Amino acid sequence: MRDKLGKIDQHLFGQFISNKCGSHRNEVRIGPEFGVDVSIVDLTGEMAMALTSDPLTLIPSLGLEESAWLSVQLMANDMATTGYAPMYGQFVLNLPAGFSKSDFQIYWDYIHRFCSKIGIAITGGHTGFIEGQNSTIAGGGTLISIAPKNNLLVSKYAKPGDVILVTKSCAISTTAILAMCFPETVKNKLGTEKHQQACATFYNTSSLEDALAAVGKNHEHKDITAMHDVTEGGVMGAIYEIATASGNGAFIYNDKLPIGQLQNDVCSLFSLDPRNCIGAGSMIITCKHAAVSTVINRLAKEKITCTAVGELVEKHKGIHLITNEKESTVIYNENDPYWAAYFKALHSGWK
Repeated sequence: MRDKLGKIDQHLFGQFISNKCGSHRNEVRIGPEFGVDVSIVDLTGEMAMALTSDPLTLIPSLGLEESAWLSVQLMANDMATTGYAPMYGQFVLNLPAGFSKSDFQIYWDYIHRFCSKIGIAITGGHTGFIEGQNSTIAGGGTLISIAPKNNLLVSKYAKPGDVILVTKSCAISTTAILAMCFPETVKNKLGTEKHQQACATFYNTSSLEDALAAVGKNHEHKDITAMHDVTEGGVMGAIYEIATASGNGAFIYNDKLPIGQLQNDVCSLFSLDPRNCIGAGSMIITCKHAAVSTVINRLAKEKITCTAVGELVEKHKGIHLITNEKESTVIYNENDPYWAAYFKALHSGWK
């Protein structure tokens, strides 16, 4: 039995997957790569197709609506890194055998509602009930978008000298989900008001608006070089991934990393470092140095906070966190500490 949960690490990806991806096709411009959110397939003419896939969430203790939200939005966040919203969706549902038809109806109604709001047409998939399926994963989905090939952004396009920006705060999704899953503990330790505030941040876990604001509704802003959404490994993990994907190093300034007081308090309660745990809702954006103020102000007009936290450098300089002018090498955390904290709280009887 494996002692590591979550996504496979860069070394396993390189060993088992990267050189074994079926038939070679010339039109596949961006295939499977570590730290790259989407694949790009060139179509005839000036258009290309972007695709991204992710698991579907089903956490009864969190709620059916909330599970559906995560299922749609986490995939949409990946597509958002191209600068475009997703257009089409394929969903594979492997539901627990004991999942009632009434609950399925509720869950799927929310999937439909959230897809409709973004503009996603559900084009097909597979749905079934599976004996022994009792995890928080209910299958998987793929989102697709078609756009001018020269406009699609990919995380590997970032260059040395680009400034690294982070939207919102670290640990948004970690904070919200832990507060919702362990309400009595959070209320008792931090107070009812903070519990309510933490739960309210749940619907900030979409970074689609962040990306569209960065590039403009009509993709009119050309000062963004790359984007990467924050998931497992948190903001630090996402910066590591975008640097690695683009073949660069990075200098990250610890005192610049945005950590809201709410996120800090909830993470502290669960002995988590908000910089390194699941942070869906934040977007890593890279841009040219001269455009930093312009990009930050552009997002501020949409009421989205954005902070410059570092810069990309030549690969040989490495990936370093700078704290009080002292550099420390960033080690990629293959196991997001959120999972250990969640199960420790669960097994400890936290409510």
